[in-house]
Amino acid sequence: MPVRTASHSRPGRIGLALAGGGFLGAAYELGALCALAEAIDGLDLTRLDTYVGVSAGAFIAAGLINGVTPHRMVRMFVEDDDAETAFDPALLLRPAYREWQRALRSAPAGVSATVAAGLDEALAGPQAALWRALERGLRLLPNGLIDGSPAERKLAHLLSQPGRTNDFRRTRVPLRIVATDIDSGDPVEFGSPGHDHIPISRAAIASSAVPGLFAPVRIGARHYLDGALNKTVHASVALEHGVGLVLCLNPLVPYDGAGARARRVSRSGISTVMAQTIRTAIRSRMTVGLEKYRVTHPGSDVVLFEPRRDDSDIFFTNIFSLSSRRRLCEHAYHRTREDLLARHAALEPVLARHGLSIDLRVLRHPVPRLVREAMPSVAARATRIGATLARLGRALDDLDRSLDIIGPRLAAGRPSAQGAGAR
Repeated sequence: MPVRTASHSRPGRIGLALAGGGFLGAAYELGALCALAEAIDGLDLTRLDTYVGVSAGAFIAAGLINGVTPHRMVRMFVEDDDAETAFDPALLLRPAYREWQRALRSAPAGVSATVAAGLDEALAGPQAALWRALERGLRLLPNGLIDGSPAERKLAHLLSQPGRTNDFRRTRVPLRIVATDIDSGDPVEFGSPGHDHIPISRAAIASSAVPGLFAPVRIGARHYLDGALNKTVHASVALEHGVGLVLCLNPLVPYDGAGARARRVSRSGISTVMAQTIRTAIRSRMTVGLEKYRVTHPGSDVVLFEPRRDDSDIFFTNIFSLSSRRRLCEHAYHRTREDLLARHAALEPVLARHGLSIDLRVLRHPVPRLVREAMPSVAARATRIGATLARLGRALDDLDRSLDIIGPRLAAGRPSAQGAGAR
C-alpha cells in the first residue's frame, strides 16, 4: 500500500530506491521495472530526479542513471545474448584466491595438527570439545569465499561506453549507492560529498559484498560490505533529496507456505530455512522504516512494489540457471502488471499528485513476452548470419511491443508513456 510521507518535498520530483537480492533480486527488479515503464504514463525511469541502490539494486540504478532502460538491461543481464554487453552471473563465482592465500599465510605453524587433535578429542569426549575444535577450524577460513573483482571490471567497462559515466560527480542527478563500513557498522552513501570520488563500479561491488560469501571490499583505508545490513531499501536517502514520490522495489519477502498444498520451507533444507529467516528480518525492518517516514517526511509518498508472499515461483527459483533467470524476470513482469491493475484505485491518486497515471488499457491489453525464448542452437548464435537474424528479431519484437502499447493511446489521442517499450 502507498505510504504518505515528506516535508520539504516537491511534487513531481520522483526518486527510485532499489533493494538487493543477488541474481534473484536483479531479475525480479528488471521485470518489475519494465512493467512500470510500460504501464505508468509520464514515467521515464532513465530521467528521474534521484536514484538509490543497494546490492543488486546498485547495479541497476547505475545503469538507469546512465540512460540504459530496463528493457535494455533485460537484454544485457537476463537474456545473455550479446557477447559485448552480456553480464554473466558466473563472473561472481570465481574463488577469492588471494583471501585463501592470506588465510593460509596467517595460520600459525602446526595449526592443522592442532585442529586434528581437537577433532580427535571431540570424538572421544564431551560436546564442548567439539565446539572448541570447530572454533579453531573457523579461524582458518578467509574473510570471503568469492572474488567480486571480475564483476567490478565488467561493470566499469559497461559504464565507460560513450554517453555513460563511472563517476558519481558526472551523473545528471544524484546517485547514491549504500554500503556498510564493516569496522564501524555504519552505512555509507557513496556518491555523497566526501564519498563521490570512488568509481560507481567500485561502490556497487562494495554494496553487493554479502558477508561470509564475499570478502570486505577495501576503499581507501576502510572496508565495506552489503548495504542492506542497516536498512533494506534506504528510501530515506531519496527523501532527503526533496523528492515528492519514491518508488521502492524490494524482491525479498518471506514466503507464506501456510496453504494446504503449499511447498514447505521447513522441509526444504538449511539454505531455504536461512533464506526465509533473512527475508523475514528484512521485511520486518522495512515495515518499521516505511511507518517512520510518516513522521520524518510528512507530505511525501512512498510506493512499494514487491512479490506476493505466497509466490513460490520466486522464492524457490534456482537463479544460477539462465533459464531460471529468464523465467523469473518474465514472471515478475506479469505479476507487477497484475499488481498495478489490482491496486489501481489506491495508486492512481498518489501518482496523480506527481503528474503520473496508470494506463489501464495497457494493463488489460495482451503483450508479447518480455524475455524471448533462448535460441535453439549455440552454433547458430556464433555465425554472422545467426547474429544478424537475432538483431533483426529483437528489432521486430521491440516494434511489436511498442505498437501494442502505444496503439491504444494514439487512437485515443493521448501521448505514450516516456520510455515505454524502449530498449
